[in-house]
Amino acid sequence: MYKVFIVEDDRGIAEGITSCLANWGMEGRVVSDFMKVMDEVQEYEPHLIILDITLPYMGGYHWCQEIRKTSKVPIIFISSATDNMNIVMAINMGADDFIAKPFDQSVLIAKVTALLRRTYDFSKDAGTLEAKGAVLNTGNNKLSYNGTEIDLARNEYRILLTLMQNKNKVVSREKLMEALWETDCYVDENTLTVNVGRLRKTLESIGLKDFIKTKFGVGYILEE
Repeated sequence: MYKVFIVEDDRGIAEGITSCLANWGMEGRVVSDFMKVMDEVQEYEPHLIILDITLPYMGGYHWCQEIRKTSKVPIIFISSATDNMNIVMAINMGADDFIAKPFDQSVLIAKVTALLRRTYDFSKDAGTLEAKGAVLNTGNNKLSYNGTEIDLARNEYRILLTLMQNKNKVVSREKLMEALWETDCYVDENTLTVNVGRLRKTLESIGLKDFIKTKFGVGYILEE
């Protein structure tokens, strides 16, 4: 059974999400102490986290950054602050998706189940892809290069997987967005740019500088 941790200070919304998850065979737990969100995440070990932006004491952005220091668990932000700046900020902080309040529960469930499927069903297609000496393990989202192995975040993995599957071909921004958001999840040009930028920094950290080339106005390419 998938476990979902809910960090939301509106008890009505939190309980509604918990009930909705239960109807779909998932377990939901609502945070009990907003000063100890990380402690509860580590104790519960959820498969996915639903996180509000505006919270008591410290906001959702703070907790997202803290979670990302130790975990790649999928995170969905929910908020009534739906301007582009907040959405891009949420993705840049490490979130995987964003849902605007008020939301229909069927939309929430669609996004949750799609994200869980994409995150935890990759093991069924275990294998490797290689480019420029870097080896991508499609079973565990790990990238190896010159003896160093790193974990990739879900979006980093999906972008790199698509580019490595299309080596020496320009991959359009539209195709990459389709690879990242296979359902009705939030899609935006800025969001893709943020994710590609994050991936590039990850690649540079292990010596893969200029691994991904930009074809302005078209997309990206991984050339050998």
